[in-house]
Amino acid sequence: MRPQELNLLVIFDCVMTEKSITRTASRLSMTQPAVSNAVARMRAAWNDELFIKDGRNIRPTNYAINLWQQIKEPLRDLSHAIDPDDFNPLTAKRTFRIAVSDIVVDSLWLEMRQFFEQHAPNINLHAVPYRIEQVQQMLDDAEVDLIISSVMPQDSAVRSSHLFETCFVCAMRHDHPLAHKELGIEEFAAAEHLLVSLSGDSFGITDRVLHQHNLTRRIAMTVNNFSSVAPLLIETDLISILPAGAIYKDFESGNLSVSHTPIDIPQSTISMLWHKRQDNDAGLSWLRHHIEDKFVARWHENLERVYKQCCEQ
Repeated sequence: MRPQELNLLVIFDCVMTEKSITRTASRLSMTQPAVSNAVARMRAAWNDELFIKDGRNIRPTNYAINLWQQIKEPLRDLSHAIDPDDFNPLTAKRTFRIAVSDIVVDSLWLEMRQFFEQHAPNINLHAVPYRIEQVQQMLDDAEVDLIISSVMPQDSAVRSSHLFETCFVCAMRHDHPLAHKELGIEEFAAAEHLLVSLSGDSFGITDRVLHQHNLTRRIAMTVNNFSSVAPLLIETDLISILPAGAIYKDFESGNLSVSHTPIDIPQSTISMLWHKRQDNDAGLSWLRHHIEDKFVARWHENLERVYKQCCEQ
């Protein structure tokens, strides 16, 4: 292989990862015309269109997908073998893409940004929509560097690091008829429920547990993010089963009342997930360390009162 073809493969790998000429140029410290010229040379050398416009992004052809499957692992192995520790947060220019729910963004992003401004001024942190049913695919296709999730794919290519366990509480407005009392299972089931569904399904773990008691509930409304929950609960008769971390600010401010759930809902394990090809990625290791250090400490600090009141037996 000629040296210029190896250079093209490096750029090709980055374009496939970023799915954008602009992001590729930024990541490789190149100009957009230089990346576009490299793509033109790839098309000529490999006799394929490779990338097709898809809105603001680009979509790879089947040839490009097949080629990437063959070269991405060897390229990463070569990169790590040559310079496995080539990451200095003070000087590094890099964008990390993390698939997260809005709970994580609300809990972590401000503190991480403040930390980056002091210790990693050229590091970007981009939140990517969290698609539960596509966790495995997002990692396999390198759409993201990291996922913070309660979903654990059963695949040896996925690595994980435990962050914490979260419990569930029943939340409602502070003057709701069911507030400030021990909920019975039947009155709980008869209430009108708000469900947060990141996948779009209107059937969750609470419904599975209720079915074990031969009960069902009415899902009167669903939303696909947690930031919408508190305003809806405060102004309506809806109640909702939520991770305690979703409403701790409104609970502590007195806007919402929380209580034990009348049924045993298993705790949810929250973990960081990444692909095994990034095991030796010094930059991602650095990021994971600081997420563990800052996020877990902040999470437990903020939720201590909620856990004590609603989750301890």
